[in-house]
Amino acid sequence: MTDDQVREDVRAWLAANWDPAMDRARWADLVFEAGWAVPSWEPQWWGRGLSDRQSRIVATEFAAAGAPGTGHDRANLFACTLHDLGTDEQKHRLIPPSIRGETKWCLLYSEPGAGSDLAGLRTRAERDGDDWVVNGQKVWTSFAKTADYGLLVARTDWDVPKHNGISFFMFPMRQPGVEVRPIHQINGESEFNEVFISDARVPDTNLVGQPGGGWSVLQVALAYERRLMGDLARTSRSARKPQADADSLIEMARSAGNLDDSLIRQEIGRVEAYAAVNRWNTQRAKATTDRAEAATLLALGKIAMSRILHETAKVQTEIVGPEAMLCGPDSPVGDAVTFRTLNAYFTSIGGGTDQIQRNIVGERVLGLPKEPEPYRDTPFRELPSSS
Repeated sequence: MTDDQVREDVRAWLAANWDPAMDRARWADLVFEAGWAVPSWEPQWWGRGLSDRQSRIVATEFAAAGAPGTGHDRANLFACTLHDLGTDEQKHRLIPPSIRGETKWCLLYSEPGAGSDLAGLRTRAERDGDDWVVNGQKVWTSFAKTADYGLLVARTDWDVPKHNGISFFMFPMRQPGVEVRPIHQINGESEFNEVFISDARVPDTNLVGQPGGGWSVLQVALAYERRLMGDLARTSRSARKPQADADSLIEMARSAGNLDDSLIRQEIGRVEAYAAVNRWNTQRAKATTDRAEAATLLALGKIAMSRILHETAKVQTEIVGPEAMLCGPDSPVGDAVTFRTLNAYFTSIGGGTDQIQRNIVGERVLGLPKEPEPYRDTPFRELPSSS
């Protein structure tokens, strides 16, 4: 189908089916059965076989109609990871409830001692019959309070090098032995949590990939996360935060009476230049059929979006001047700028820090030598530890 045919098809379907008063569960079923929830997936896996660009056309038309339910082929990391690497049984059992909104998920990756070096994780999973018994601690976990499943990486073999002894699980969150504690952030929110896991269980049927093969599964999941973060960075994550595009910056400068300031105009132009280059790079990532190249380009895109958000916050601060030091309902403009400035650090850390992304780009794009790895072939249990 051409892009215009896709647009006409989805518009006609929405006109015939969308009713804002419809029960949300019923609507989710309709979208799922029609293939609009994951339109870029294959028809045998509930999709329509569209391109990524056409999937975004679908999302645009749904948004224009005010209808939810599409975009899971980009935003649902749980479903996307299973779509790429899960068994047929896992796909049939776990993906449909997630797409229909019947189950929610979170990411159980980072640990207090394993952030940038995620392969240094110490949460352990030990086989016990048809289950794995999990013990450990995770941190910076968004939405852990409401999640039904966590995408969990845990160490299952301590006698091989650190990257080789990790396994990837779809971990049931609602069970004894799982404690979630919120983390209070500088911007006043508590989006992140600590998760303590004590003798909790995950069935072997929820193991994605092979035991000890979790690192490669994690790279696929991280690539989807980085793409999602790039998408989120292009839109407002909160009503308190102004949009990060040139048009909104121009309007803000016009309202503040300093649009004629040559420095501010130059800074707005720089933000738009970063955004344009990032759009081109994202298009390149979508066009390639090489998964390794796509993952590398998405790492570059994540750095770009982080830079764009920080630069946007800087320009907004320059536009509003001293008002940027204010927050609260009595100063809505200052409050929005303050929130963006503080929240920009979210994209510098989540999904892999900017520094880690630069390492990926340096090694895989520029061909720079890797950092020394003196313990590359050392069994994990023999690695030096400060704990």
